[in-house]
Amino acid sequence: MVLRISNRDARRLWLSLQGLAATPTGPANPRDTIRKLGFVQLDSIQVLARAHHHILWSRNQNYREPMLDTLLSKDRAVFEHFTHDASVLPIETYPYWRAQFSRRKARMDAKGWYADAMASCADLGIKERITAEGALSTEAFDTKIEGPREMWSRPPHKRALDYMWYAGELATCYRQNFKKFYNLPERVIPAPHRNQDVPIEEQINWLCHQAMARLGFATPGDIKRFWEAVDTADVRAWVTASDLIPVEVQTANQEWLPMLAPPDIETHLQTAPVPTSRLRILNPFDPVIRDRERLSRLFGFDYRIEIFVPAAKRVWGYYVYPLLEGDRFVGRIECKADRKKGNLTIAQIWAEPGVRWTAARAKKLDAELARMGRFIGTSELRWQCAAPNA
Repeated sequence: MVLRISNRDARRLWLSLQGLAATPTGPANPRDTIRKLGFVQLDSIQVLARAHHHILWSRNQNYREPMLDTLLSKDRAVFEHFTHDASVLPIETYPYWRAQFSRRKARMDAKGWYADAMASCADLGIKERITAEGALSTEAFDTKIEGPREMWSRPPHKRALDYMWYAGELATCYRQNFKKFYNLPERVIPAPHRNQDVPIEEQINWLCHQAMARLGFATPGDIKRFWEAVDTADVRAWVTASDLIPVEVQTANQEWLPMLAPPDIETHLQTAPVPTSRLRILNPFDPVIRDRERLSRLFGFDYRIEIFVPAAKRVWGYYVYPLLEGDRFVGRIECKADRKKGNLTIAQIWAEPGVRWTAARAKKLDAELARMGRFIGTSELRWQCAAPNA
């Protein structure tokens, strides 16, 4: 008999593995949080807090923004590179990430335009200047975009820096107001991790195994999407050679989907805690939100971020935050902070279909907004819409 995992149990296990089951209190340890998650996505947009800070705060609300900067620039406990997007990863991952350097470099070489950027920047001596002067940002160089300016157009020196960063020839030394400073890997990555030589097969095995451990149950596509550092063929070969067992996972709409799980899945299901009943404001780039297919499958919550959608065509808003209560997404909220003026403004709030906004639920939201205010340094709450249960 194939093990069947009910939807409720699947959500409970997934939230536990993603650090959203326990009450987010106690001493903050962002290094441990990043290790448990595998990586944390970086993003420049700051509506309440930037995605990386918000994600870490959601797991422990004693976290404060300078803590991540310390891990990256001083402790060298994390490094920055590209998963599905720019992310910070535990420094212990570095020896298993060389396959991603080669993979990204090969993709850029196939496109050709990165190579053109490197050629056009040869006279700038980008790497030579960093070698001589130390960490430099894009502002230390000056080339211009040639031809029509398109949305993602970048001048040649920025593309050349990207190329060397993706290929592992440069590393992020630190960020200043989110501006990236590049340096040589030997000045950034501690020698024990930089010098560890792991065969490519072992790298792929490690990446697939670690993805599966953090997913709990998955399809091969889920495993591939976790890091976006292993190709589909490599994932399929790993699955074939693995000891994963078939299971069926119940979706939010009561369908049963065939998936894979580790042999000790029943132990994980038995020990996974019931999620706290606290209501949380999650970031759109949170690991639980990021894989929209898995999110919809498990929670019946259809979410799309609309920052690139013209205002007139948006269904919700520019930057709308999912609201998680226990193991259920109960709504979404559009809000924005003005840190200089010290206020947090709620533009709109929506309850999910079938969710009744009770006085108790409204009180939970008020408590979470107050906690968010303490995190980002705002003391005044402003409602542009009717407060729920008002």
